[in-house]
Amino acid sequence: MAAKQRGMNDCAFCRTPYPANDGAGAIAMVQARVAKKDPAAIHYLGTAYYYGRLGVQKDLRKAVELYTEAAEHGSIQALYSLGFSYTKGEGVEVDIAKGIEFLKKAAMQGDFQSRHSLGIYEADEGNYDRAVRH
Repeated sequence: MAAKQRGMNDCAFCRTPYPANDGAGAIAMVQARVAKKDPAAIHYLGTAYYYGRLGVQKDLRKAVELYTEAAEHGSIQALYSLGFSYTKGEGVEVDIAKGIEFLKKAAMQGDFQSRHSLGIYEADEGNYDRAVRH
């Protein structure tokens, strides 16, 4: 957003112009960053698979695989996405305990969405003091 406010309409990572179409060119740019093990790009590609964007077919299992890879490379957002996927059973079998662990890891690194999700979970469990602390 800061780059766009300064009049820079190119990719914030590599400074190349965005492709004219939203499909093949955009996915090629993302995959180039994924090949270089960029955790933000890996998570972004996972999100594209999660929602079926950028011309890729919706594939929740592939999204979880990419989230896992991004988390291994240090993406906090991927930890949140994994926590969400495991607690909701989207792309994987429901595993509340595993989902909560991913949310806790993300929250410990400052992710506000994870803190919020943990607060909701604690409130649902009746732990109102812990919910308020989140």
